[in-house]
Amino acid sequence: MISEQWSKSGYSNGEGGNCVEARGMVTYSRVGIRDTQNRHLGHLEIPAAEWAALLRSATVRG
Repeated sequence: MISEQWSKSGYSNGEGGNCVEARGMVTYSRVGIRDTQNRHLGHLEIPAAEWAALLRSATVRG
């Protein structure tokens, strides 16, 4: 995911359920994540490699 646009999971129910949004940052080495229901509180930035590891882990276990 390399974008300046926030993306929400396809598993979201579309009614503002408990979700997070993510986006690739301009530097391409970081990923921003935020709470969909509390966007006004800002976001966290984590290394892209850590995000990829989380997604791989969730896919394997899910």
